[in-house]
Amino acid sequence: MTEGASAFAATAGGSLLALPILVPAAGLLLSFLLGGRQAERIALALMPVQFGFAVAIASLIWRSGQPLVYVLGGYAPPLGIALRADGFSAVMLVTASLIMPAAGLYARANLATPNDGTERRAPLVFWTLLQAIQAALSLIFLGGDLFNLYVALELLTFAAVPLVCLDGRPETLAAALRYLMFALFGALFYLLGVALLYGAYGTLDIVLLSRQIRAEPAVWLAAGLMTAGLLAKTALFPLHLWLPPAHANAPAAASAVLSGLVVKGSFFLIVRLWFNVLPALPNAVPGAILAALGSAAILAGSTLALRQERLKLLIAYSTVAQIGYLFLMFPLVSGPWAAEAFSGGVMQALSHAFAKAAMFLAAGLIAESLGHDRIAGLGGAGRAMPVTFLALGLGGLSLMGLPPSGGFAAKWLLMKASIESGQWVWAVVMLTGGLLAGGYLYRVLAPALSGNRPQLKSPPRRSRENVALALALAAVLLAFAPPAFFAFLQIGRPAAGAALR
Repeated sequence: MTEGASAFAATAGGSLLALPILVPAAGLLLSFLLGGRQAERIALALMPVQFGFAVAIASLIWRSGQPLVYVLGGYAPPLGIALRADGFSAVMLVTASLIMPAAGLYARANLATPNDGTERRAPLVFWTLLQAIQAALSLIFLGGDLFNLYVALELLTFAAVPLVCLDGRPETLAAALRYLMFALFGALFYLLGVALLYGAYGTLDIVLLSRQIRAEPAVWLAAGLMTAGLLAKTALFPLHLWLPPAHANAPAAASAVLSGLVVKGSFFLIVRLWFNVLPALPNAVPGAILAALGSAAILAGSTLALRQERLKLLIAYSTVAQIGYLFLMFPLVSGPWAAEAFSGGVMQALSHAFAKAAMFLAAGLIAESLGHDRIAGLGGAGRAMPVTFLALGLGGLSLMGLPPSGGFAAKWLLMKASIESGQWVWAVVMLTGGLLAGGYLYRVLAPALSGNRPQLKSPPRRSRENVALALALAAVLLAFAPPAFFAFLQIGRPAAGAALR
């Protein structure tokens, strides 16, 4: 269903759209106002509220069958700003509101507020930045103005980068600085593109732009700059160099958020840019270029993952590979198979978010229990930590695309669209990527499930294992999503043929 003439008329319940942004932002301010001793309590108390708002928004969209719209201050664009939520926005909001509290509950063992009442830097930074990330992601998923989306991107960057170097080690500081450099260059390119569009059309509202934009040199240049900037933030190959050291060296809870959610924010905006802002451009060639880069990411990331000696680095390089699958939908979302391709791309984003968060949390438990995360030293660890390795294995099952898992559902839809459209090359890439994913998962699980049981430095807490397992099970259970779920994803999607053609 496309956005119609009511694009600037507030829909029933549209005022709810402001709350997922305001609640974590208010929590962030309260954390600074009341002091670091309260930051953890505020964050954990507001996360269920955030989930409730996300579910309420999804319910309203489902019942109405159309996107929600809320005009801030009563001033319609181009003078004012509108928030919008469609099916894609809603499922991303719900996903973020599930993974955030999971990471928070897991992190309490290492980053809880000290019982003696003293303030410490790491807990204060972690809990406040977690709320900042949630506010930024909500603004990205709901924003309808390209400049405000730039603000949200920068808030996301400046909240995510410090999580990488939370422990202050030299290698984490270097990883954070590299991340920051790529993110700032990406932001600069995006902002230059935004300036070009504003100069050409006098508005940055997504709906208004989509109705006015024509295939002219300024638009092509803006599209190229904005896409390049967002690809740098998403870490699509070959702009991935910042991601492995950043995700591998961050604390496990932070890695789960960074890999599961943060990179999805910029990917979400790439989808918005090409499908909602630039439907008038003849962009079959850009779609093929994005898919080619995605294919290179799948093959190169998987190959590099096979060569890693540390578990967290292996998982980080697999993120590089799995990001590539997200871009295989771009040359496929035109024609009778468009709905399948779009649903496959969204399903890949969701299943990867849950699976990768589970795997990073499991890897953190393994490193803490064994005192290291060297793959060569995992012999027999699966016997000592069966629940942890079950979570790791189920997450890996989804990455491979084996049934039943959300990864299988995603890859099946993308492969089906690829074959129906006659673009077999993408199907071959997906099959090869699945085999390579099986290879690096085997490298971890084979020694862990054989050999003598090692002596653990400290057994993992069952509650933390359960958090990782719950996320992994969510990635698996996505395979059983009913047809109504895929119909929900189509609400607000540009009509087939109006996106990529």
